[in-house]
Amino acid sequence: MTTSQEAPAEVNDARGRVAELHAIRAEVVRGPSEKATEAQRAKGKLTARERIDLLLDEGSFHEVEPLRRHRATGFGLEAKRPYTDGVITGWGMVHGRTVFVYAHDFRIFGGA
Repeated sequence: MTTSQEAPAEVNDARGRVAELHAIRAEVVRGPSEKATEAQRAKGKLTARERIDLLLDEGSFHEVEPLRRHRATGFGLEAKRPYTDGVITGWGMVHGRTVFVYAHDFRIFGGA
């Protein structure tokens, strides 16, 4: 047992990894860029997450694999690996009934 007030290196490393994961998740929710979001709104459109939030009962959405990234190569895709690959998927409730949803995020790969 250490007499120091500092946490062991393993604990600090774990805390750092947890903080990194929280930062990545926040990035996923924000989307690819503020510029892309502004362009979407300029067209009078909502983001994929906003559309899902409007459909589902408040706080009921459970996203499936938001950190998933493609492994495609060619055509420069290996340099563009956004989280979700532009499709938000999951389940939630509509008037108390479970539904499964997905929405294409046009800010990522034009929704393709």
